[in-house]
Amino acid sequence: MAHKQENRMGLVSLTTITVVNMMGSGIILLPANLAQVGNISVLSWIVTAIGAMLLAYAFARAGTYSNHQGGMGGYAEYAHGRSGNFMTNYTYFVSLVIANVAIAVTTVGYGASFLGVELSPLMTGLLTIGCLWLASVLNFGGPKITGKLGTFTVWGVILPVAGIALLGWFWFDPSRYVAAWNPHDMPTFQALSASISVTLWAFLGLESASANGDAVENPKRNIPLAVLIATGITALLYIASTSVIAGIVPIDQLAASNAPFGLVFAQIMDPTVGKIVIGLMVISCFGSLLGWQFTIAEVARSSAVTGYFLPFFAKVTQSGAPIVGICVITLAQTALSLMTISPTLNTQFSLLVNLAVMTNLIPYILSMSALSSLQHAEKVPDSAARTTNIVAIIAALYSLYALYATGTQAMMYGGLVTFAGWVLFSLVAARLNHRPVRQPGTGETAAAPDANGTYTAVAASAQKAVLEESR
Repeated sequence: MAHKQENRMGLVSLTTITVVNMMGSGIILLPANLAQVGNISVLSWIVTAIGAMLLAYAFARAGTYSNHQGGMGGYAEYAHGRSGNFMTNYTYFVSLVIANVAIAVTTVGYGASFLGVELSPLMTGLLTIGCLWLASVLNFGGPKITGKLGTFTVWGVILPVAGIALLGWFWFDPSRYVAAWNPHDMPTFQALSASISVTLWAFLGLESASANGDAVENPKRNIPLAVLIATGITALLYIASTSVIAGIVPIDQLAASNAPFGLVFAQIMDPTVGKIVIGLMVISCFGSLLGWQFTIAEVARSSAVTGYFLPFFAKVTQSGAPIVGICVITLAQTALSLMTISPTLNTQFSLLVNLAVMTNLIPYILSMSALSSLQHAEKVPDSAARTTNIVAIIAALYSLYALYATGTQAMMYGGLVTFAGWVLFSLVAARLNHRPVRQPGTGETAAAPDANGTYTAVAASAQKAVLEESR
């Protein structure tokens, strides 16, 4: 028992891992996307940071109190039953599938800048598809190398972002920043809404912070503190890095760039440093893509094992690779890459981000709306539950506003995908209600499986692995 206590994460370790979880490839195209609105988009950062902290706090509390397995799906089941659990898992899975296409687009954009080539829209789409399939094929050997590679390559993003956020102010020009405040004379609310989805994109994954209370010292205190501190630190780095870049690089150059962080390092130092930064970010993006392709297939496999997804997702090789699931997912991503081909890489990236954020917000809303039922079922004292319920309501309202901000097109396509989920649920509902399944780790069967198929369960294992490697 003493050994287990020694291996538990303290507040500092958990906060560090949570920052790393959030700061993946989501930030590295954002300066260019935000420049298309203007520096008034910093207001979106502030609103999104507050919303993200509220969501993170509510998820931390849910993770502390819940006795259901499966992260967000388990939370949603308290109020919405098995269909709510399924819809949470399903929409989160769809969001991850879309998000990985956006990561692949980012990899292609930075790769093109690294090589100094101009890509046509069709070539961008084809290279994106090639990137996705390469990452998928490399995962056929199983998860052993994938996790280690992702843990290492993420620093290729974190170091340049943190570096420019801390040191870039020496080259910051306040007059350039002010001149680019609102170049299109947008009304404030319109400018705010235009940037909400891309800023929220950079925080996706915040729910993974509360995934594993068993690996944390004093989880009721340390998990909420860690997620709030980590989200705050991440928000400061995001706001500082995008703001300082906007005060160094002319806004027209920034808006047209496929590699904004490489552009700013080339300007403040020299082109060679800019190339090095771009190269680091290409490696980091592909490492992130590699890990997430496996994670998505593992999410589908876990959900299939418990009866929530179709059985073919559960098939694995001797090395533990769900190859059938990986191939089906990559085929869907191939179709999505072709469907979203756009005149510019940044336009395609924005389309994908809006879709990913829209589908990701559905499980957020289902989880937030279930928090009151969760606390009631787990007999949380009213005095302790009241603050969490208020936070959850505000977080749900923010999520609804973020849904609106994704735009008509994303809402339409995302809505169709979400409604299709109920049709898909009909294919597994009878099996959930009638098929006995073997409980994990026991010889007993039950009428229906526990809900343990969401990303947060995978994130918990990743946190444990990082902890073991760091000791």
